[in-house]
Amino acid sequence: MEIIQLLISGMSQGCVYGLIALGFVLIYKATEMVNFAQGDLMMLGAFLSYTFVSVLNFPFMLGIIAAIGSMAAIGAITERLAIRPMIGEPHFSVLMVTIGLGFIFRAASGFIWGSEPKTLDTPYAGQILKINNIIIGYENIVILMATILLCASLVLFFRFTTTGKAMQAASQNQLAAMYVGISVRKINTLVWAVSASVSAAAGILIAPVSLIDPQMGFIGIKAFAAAIVGGFGSLPGAIIGGLIIGIAEQFAGLYLPSGFSEVTAYIILLIVLIARPHGIFTSMHIKKV
Repeated sequence: MEIIQLLISGMSQGCVYGLIALGFVLIYKATEMVNFAQGDLMMLGAFLSYTFVSVLNFPFMLGIIAAIGSMAAIGAITERLAIRPMIGEPHFSVLMVTIGLGFIFRAASGFIWGSEPKTLDTPYAGQILKINNIIIGYENIVILMATILLCASLVLFFRFTTTGKAMQAASQNQLAAMYVGISVRKINTLVWAVSASVSAAAGILIAPVSLIDPQMGFIGIKAFAAAIVGGFGSLPGAIIGGLIIGIAEQFAGLYLPSGFSEVTAYIILLIVLIARPHGIFTSMHIKKV
């Protein structure tokens, strides 16, 4: 029973890592840029959900939709003002810009909401599902179900919508996409909007089980490790990598000495880099030229 309990907790935590990792992968596939502010976008999404639901007293679902929509706008504005002017610059310069954006987002959130941790009020707070001796918090169930729903929505979006297909084409070959009439600049803006929305969803899901504060965005470092473990550039790999790290952390926290849980993600990352440098799913995603 204890193992099942750990698996469920690890899967819910891993889903959060996986969703943030999805944001990393979406931007990388479309622009070949790594956005180290991804975790801070997640943090902003959590704060906005707190503002709409707990401060402005929006109905819960309406507040969540408003927070995700606001983060889509923030992602698009960020790409337009901070990232687009960097096109053509060395990748290291772009990377430093995203690190700087992370500092700006943390400072802004501290100024607006303060450093005192906040909690998100949810309709399912404190509720549990008991099956025999297994106790599952509704928060964990919501995380798992929402992740499945979000991933399914992304699959349908990329497979059946014109915009989704255009995003895939641009991610494979931007020059060829331009030749067939796709506006790569608009696609890049949309990718940042979608990426910010996905990370915001991760922040909203983890908010009921973790206090909201400006430093919570550092979870993005573990999500980055998850993206590399799964295969940077692989959308399924991002989720699988997140699940691997989330589950491993739970078991390490119980069966290994104190402190090992916090470094589990990086140990797994080192093992994967040594054994399979390009990640678990990299062979499934070969870029067309």
